[in-house]
This record gives sequence, C-alpha cells and structure tokens, in this order.
Amino acid sequence: MSDSFSFSPAARQFALQAAAAMLVLSVAWPYYGWQAAALPWAETSYAIGCVGFAFATLSRQPWWWRLIHLLFLPAVWFTHQLQIDPGWFLAAFILLLLVYRGALSGQVPLYLSNRETVAALAELLEQRAGSGSLRFVDLGAGIGSTVITLADHLPQVHCRGVENAPLTWLIGRLLAVGRPNLQWQWEDLWQVDLGQHDVVYAFLSPAPMPQLWEKALREMAPGSLLVSNSFPVPGVVPSRVIEVPCLPARPLYCYEMPGA
Repeated sequence: MSDSFSFSPAARQFALQAAAAMLVLSVAWPYYGWQAAALPWAETSYAIGCVGFAFATLSRQPWWWRLIHLLFLPAVWFTHQLQIDPGWFLAAFILLLLVYRGALSGQVPLYLSNRETVAALAELLEQRAGSGSLRFVDLGAGIGSTVITLADHLPQVHCRGVENAPLTWLIGRLLAVGRPNLQWQWEDLWQVDLGQHDVVYAFLSPAPMPQLWEKALREMAPGSLLVSNSFPVPGVVPSRVIEVPCLPARPLYCYEMPGA
C-alpha cells in the first residue's frame, strides 16, 4: 500500500471503531424502527464493543487496543448515565494532554523508571565513563526521576533530559534546578541530535522502537550506546541485556552502534 493510503495508528483504531458502530447500527436501527421501539442504547453499546473487539482481533491489533475497543462504547454509555457536567470532561482532557502529550503525538506514554533501573543505569554509565566524562540523554524524561538522580550520583556525566509534555516538563524543570551537569529541555525527542551523546536512554513503547533504531543508526557515533528500557528493537540482537532485579521485569536492552 502506498504512503498516500496508509493510516496513522490513531486513525486505524478510529476506523475500526467506526466500522463496528456502523455495522451494529445498520442492523439495529431497521430492526427496532420496524417495531416502532426505542433503540436500547446499553445493549447497542455492548454489541459495538464486541464487534470492535472482533475487528481489532482479526486485524491483529495489540492486546491493549482490543481491550479499548471492547470497553470504549460501554464506558461512554455508562458515563452518560452519570450526567456529569461537561466542564469536568474538558478539565480532564486538558490535564491528560498536559501529562500524556507524547502518547497522543507519538505513541509514547508516560513511564517512570524504578529505583532498581536507575541504579543499573548508574552502574552502566560509571563503567563507560571510567575516569573521563560522558554525555547522556534521556529521551522522554518525564518528571526527571531518572536523569536527575543520575546527575546527582555521577557528577562527571553531563546529563540531558528531553520532555515535550508541558506539565511533566515543568515539574522536571523545577526539580532540576541547581545541578550544573544537567540540561533540562522541552523538545520533541525526534528532533534531538543523538550524535551529541555517548549513551542514549529511552523508555518509550514498542511502537516507536523501529523508528528510533533507524534514527540512532543515522546519527549516533560508532561505539556509542542506545539503551532501551523494557522494549527491544524488533529484529535486532542487542549487544547486551541487563536484567534488572525488579517486578515486573524491566530489562535494559543495550545496542552498541556498529563501526567502532
């Protein structure tokens, strides 16, 4: 299929849900209209959810999208029954946009690295830095829970945190004050020049990993390291996998750039 006919991930899911709704309504409306009966919206929403789940399964969507398709319309109907003032929905939407902007624009939700992962990263950076300096960047740094801790424990490492969700960036900006070896930046991770860093860390999602790998191959210097928390690059064997002692498991997939 050519690029002109390809769908973005969000548009694909919308199309599946819309197809499910049209299929169910095209059957339900004539049936209940012929009987001069009101359409039972509760049962209709359940039916649309089930058909949406079936469509998502047949098109091999990830499990979380299948679950969303199953529950979306029933949740809408249930929420409508609560008769909540619309202003609360607007406020919730604005709050979610401020915190989860990356999920909307690039399928990158907000994940916070745990203490065990940060400790494993600190050990890795210390090994690679040795007695010299090192340049480290956290792509999608959230509120800075990872990069701020590393900057505090590794003064010889120049750390950079990149975040583009307004509220989380602001929290991280306030927390990052007073650290001379930390640069906190509001920027789209896809605009960051990875070639300026020795170690690139990302805790994103499975969806952007192929694109991130292509970007790393184009920009990162030979011998530099791409570290992905939990999500491997499809079809690429990592140079090293660090098993972090935590639950749920959060392995660090390390990819050394070729050509060293």
